[in-house]
Amino acid sequence: MSEHPADRRRFKRIAFDARTELSQGQFIWPVKLIDLSLKGLLIQRPEPWLGHRNEDFAVDIHLSDDVEIKMDVQLTHEDHGQLGFVCRHISLESIERLRRLIELNLGDEAELERELGALIEV
Repeated sequence: MSEHPADRRRFKRIAFDARTELSQGQFIWPVKLIDLSLKGLLIQRPEPWLGHRNEDFAVDIHLSDDVEIKMDVQLTHEDHGQLGFVCRHISLESIERLRRLIELNLGDEAELERELGALIEV
């Protein structure tokens, strides 16, 4: 029996809606955030889509007017009008905000600690 990729995920994804922008070079796309995890995010593909798969992207997730999560990401897959990205770099300030957001949404501190441990192993 083959294992579905979602079953192998070590990082729980949380559905979250926030104003999100994806950028690459001179292009900036407002995008719909579908979900995110400690390791990456899934968005609805913007139209027109002019992104270059082999180059990194920047993502800004606006939690409020003055609080955001910023990360550099790489496109890992494109399916059914959705784009999946893995995080390549995130600042300490942004990872703390992301950690807190996931902690609030998971509601299970032990689960969060397992995920943080898995993130360190990666």
